[in-house]
Amino acid sequence: MPFDFDAISTPFRMQPGLRRLSPGAVQLTPTPPGDRVLREKLAVLNGHAHQALLTSPGFDPQPALQALFQHAAAEHPAAWRCDADGSVHALQLGWVVHEGGSISSHADTTDDVGRCLVALPAHWRQTALFCLAFIEDLAVIDGQTACIPWLAVCLPSHWAPEDKIGQHFAEVHAPVADNQLLITASDHLARLVTGSDRWVRWVWNITSHAQLDAHPARLPEHGWPADADAEQLAAMAFLRTERQTFIPLTSHRQAVFTIQVESQPLAQAITEPANVRRLHDALQSMSAAVLTYRNLTEARERLLSWLHARGAGHRA
Repeated sequence: MPFDFDAISTPFRMQPGLRRLSPGAVQLTPTPPGDRVLREKLAVLNGHAHQALLTSPGFDPQPALQALFQHAAAEHPAAWRCDADGSVHALQLGWVVHEGGSISSHADTTDDVGRCLVALPAHWRQTALFCLAFIEDLAVIDGQTACIPWLAVCLPSHWAPEDKIGQHFAEVHAPVADNQLLITASDHLARLVTGSDRWVRWVWNITSHAQLDAHPARLPEHGWPADADAEQLAAMAFLRTERQTFIPLTSHRQAVFTIQVESQPLAQAITEPANVRRLHDALQSMSAAVLTYRNLTEARERLLSWLHARGAGHRA
């Protein structure tokens, strides 16, 4: 889903930024055949599943998973189906995972998906199939404890899911720069998103890498070259965005948190004059702590120069 540039506010603040989803708004996105999301998620599940598929001891994810699977089937019946016997079908991928974890395939299948599923523990196979069938990564939020007891995150944005499992909202956001608003609101946010309403928020950053999988242990070092001028620097910059939504499970005071990650070359991502100005003004207003946290300290002045020139070109 295209990034909502209205989510870029000035002055820039690390804040929840929640909005109610409009009636009928979809929360999930089927993975297009051959898309790089599928390739990158397969690579993570094949080589690093222990860092992506995580649950707290004693937590039962089945109610949340059933709510998620039913939600997906209602939103995207051409991509996902749930059977009465507990089987789930990724219709575009051609694979089925049955209730006990056994797998079967339709006539036209992708073999690498099947190999990936077979290599995983049986109790994770339905989740893994869902992760491959849809762009979104997933987490379960417990509204009673404000903790995150379950994660299925293949494409994290510079954080390690294995370090966050079981943590309170406040602990999850502790490393974030200028985090006071997020920390203070943690318990309230957990109660809010596990209520009856559906919510959405957007986050963004400018990065020097194109990869969707930005796990800190798997991402090569990507700095900003000191000798690049503003035009050269912008040519190697990417706008990384996340659309985050919450699917509530009110009967259990839980919510499934969905994370859709996208990354586009910066020059392609911002083409409207108003969006150029929004990005320029937000970047200019970032605190030193936020710039350091987002690895933008060395790049900011050159990016501001490029954005200013691009905005002037639009006005000319």
